[in-house]
Amino acid sequence: MEMRICLLAGDGIGPEIIEQGVRVLEAVAAKFGHDMEFTDALIGGAAIDETGSPLPQDTIDACKAADAVMLGAVGGPKWDELTGAARPESGLLGIRKALGLFANLRPATLFPELASACFLRPDIVAKGIDVMVVRELTGGIYFGQPVGDEMRDGVRTAYNTMVYDENEVRRIARIAFEAARKRSGRVCSVDKANVLAVSRLWREVVTQVHAEEYSDVELSHMYVDNAAMQLVRDPSQFDVIVTGNLFGDILSDEAAVITGSIGMLPSASLGADGPGLFEPIHGSAPDIVGQNKANPLATILSAAMMLRHSFNLEKEAAAIESAVQQVLKAGYRTGDIMEKGCTLVGCNTMGNLVTERI
Repeated sequence: MEMRICLLAGDGIGPEIIEQGVRVLEAVAAKFGHDMEFTDALIGGAAIDETGSPLPQDTIDACKAADAVMLGAVGGPKWDELTGAARPESGLLGIRKALGLFANLRPATLFPELASACFLRPDIVAKGIDVMVVRELTGGIYFGQPVGDEMRDGVRTAYNTMVYDENEVRRIARIAFEAARKRSGRVCSVDKANVLAVSRLWREVVTQVHAEEYSDVELSHMYVDNAAMQLVRDPSQFDVIVTGNLFGDILSDEAAVITGSIGMLPSASLGADGPGLFEPIHGSAPDIVGQNKANPLATILSAAMMLRHSFNLEKEAAAIESAVQQVLKAGYRTGDIMEKGCTLVGCNTMGNLVTERI
């Protein structure tokens, strides 16, 4: 298979971790007989320094011409004085919009080798944690109209509007069901249908999509407050969680933090067509830039997500995930996940170790 991949290394440790991700992908391409073509483009602070814009048009064009996009990180103290659309982070928001990425997939997976880092009780951890949160990215209360801040009867009043139409719900539901087909085949749709009219529409449409297109996938429904509790009480009960923008923002962070290792967590942002965007959920880590201390595993696991969701290459994705687990089982750790009795390695060595096991 031929694959065109656009690399947005960005700022901070971004170039370091993207380099290791590319090396792992090249090893996969060699093993499985694929042809990967990589192009580089600017985003964030690096783009500001070079062009004056956090998202140059050349970057948008390069991403649209690719089959998938990998991003490192954006931002850093160098650009802290900038405001609004001039900030590096606006480049990330801008590329999501330009590519029409409405679905964020964030897995929270606890490798058994990192069980001691988990914040939950050992008996809960023993059941395993492997949850995929599918969050709708472009609708809901963050984007609904009307929105404002005004005086009402002499009292300052602010308001936002939670809005979803059936097409927005239908397309995110399909993403979740497709993701479940590549996992354990179970979707839990999270809403607040006992209170919110928008959630009642959400539940009705998700149920309809399931019945008409995905009856082979198991579907359940859960109120968001109960889902937040159940994620802590017994995360092993979940496979794929699909929910709206606000609820997904909160639940995906909760699912991520219970694993205790933010440096290990990848993510994907997908649209109806065109390239997806794959990135680690951690930041640019300016305090360790250039010191060979960064953990590249979240980026490497994001590459696995790319192979699975953009190219439907399950064996290749699984090969990366297996290689990561083998390295962890052998006791190698970067500083952020270091524990007693393990071997401390740097970013480059961690990438080498994974590449050797592909």
